[in-house]
Amino acid sequence: MNRSADSGSTQDGERDSALSEYRRRRDFARTAEPEGAADQGSGEGPLFVVQRHIARREHYDLRLEVDGVLKSWAVPKGPSTDPGDKRLAVPTEDHPLDYAEFEGTIPAGDYGGGTVLVWDTGTYANTTAKKGRRMGMAEGLEHGHVSFELHGEKLTGRFALNRFRSGEKGEEEAWLLVKERDSAAGADDPVSTRPESVRTGRGIREVAEEEGRTLKGRPRDEEE
Repeated sequence: MNRSADSGSTQDGERDSALSEYRRRRDFARTAEPEGAADQGSGEGPLFVVQRHIARREHYDLRLEVDGVLKSWAVPKGPSTDPGDKRLAVPTEDHPLDYAEFEGTIPAGDYGGGTVLVWDTGTYANTTAKKGRRMGMAEGLEHGHVSFELHGEKLTGRFALNRFRSGEKGEEEAWLLVKERDSAAGADDPVSTRPESVRTGRGIREVAEEEGRTLKGRPRDEEE
């Protein structure tokens, strides 16, 4: 058997397994969200995306490319560039890499129903280490700590995710997203000062209106 082909099949199988929960929750006949393309990765380095999401509750979704999928966390207040801010980040299901391009409105009543905007995106570099030893992202996430340097349009510099609740005792697993102290740190709040999409320049209400829906994913002739 061709070794490279066998390796590719194994990787595809692992990715499909990781995305099973994502696919189980969605009806792709109704939502424009991507099911997950077979050809994954841009070759330009691991990508990240932060998407603003007006669903049952407004939040920002941080997604980091790890082992062929987007590891994802819901960040209620969005990322901060102030190292003094500790932002709650609740893990959600893995998403396909092409979800980083998704901007639109999920129909009301569907899982995650509401409007999604690509607030920032780019690549990142893994800087995770423990006792002087560099660690891969997957290993770091398993151990409950990763650090990474973002190269986005709105977010740059080093950030860290630290797990503070494992979810092993019936509690919801939770992490903290923090900005590390570097030249990119500051008190500026891009969440409030730069709300537009980095893909299209649209505001989130424009995204919904252009699809004939409200922010919560209902037809526009229904009240918000």
